[in-house]
Amino acid sequence: MKRISKKRKDVLSKFDLTKSYTLVDACDLVKAITTSKFDASVDICVRLGVDPRKANQMVRGTVALPHGTGKDIRVLVLCTPDKEADAIAAGADFVGLDDYIEKIKGGWTDVDVIITMPSVMGKVGALGRILGPRGLMPNPKTGTVTLDVAKAVVEVKAGKIDFKVDKYGIIHSSVGKVSFEKEKLRENANELILTLIKLKPSAAKGTYIKSIYLSSTMSAGIQIDTKSVTA
Repeated sequence: MKRISKKRKDVLSKFDLTKSYTLVDACDLVKAITTSKFDASVDICVRLGVDPRKANQMVRGTVALPHGTGKDIRVLVLCTPDKEADAIAAGADFVGLDDYIEKIKGGWTDVDVIITMPSVMGKVGALGRILGPRGLMPNPKTGTVTLDVAKAVVEVKAGKIDFKVDKYGIIHSSVGKVSFEKEKLRENANELILTLIKLKPSAAKGTYIKSIYLSSTMSAGIQIDTKSVTA
């Protein structure tokens, strides 16, 4: 029989795995049960009552987290020369076009978000096989294909994230760091949940928000009472 470590016993003594908690309490608990020595990310998983295989039940969008994710987001802007100065001034980490397209073709993808312009999507589209599987392909629906690249950079750096339901009907997203105050974690998580509710497909029937779990890197998941969030 596998033995439970003292650290694990201490964690399990702080909450009940079978119980559902309010979002406020869950944010408090996730900080209390995190034992990692680094500043762990706090993640939320929301299982939706949708069938992602049907186009009319796909849930995808963006949300600006009030307090950001706590991560240093590396942004690449692929744009024409006349927009480069604006992108750099807005805080983009990498700016260019043909040189970075060649780097990406060579396997370089050391960025978190790629922003581009409609006029250069013909060139960027050729990178679909590389960027698509990594979730880096720019998309007008997420605001990463735009004429105002400077504004897009500012929004991403400030905490704007995009999300998409996976094949199991689950939304996965980071809502901050363990070092965040619990109220900031709550506001970030609540903003994402409210956005998901607004995006409920008309074709989705029955219970829409089926379950919500909050966890940190390598911690146990804390179940959240959906009624306390969606009321």
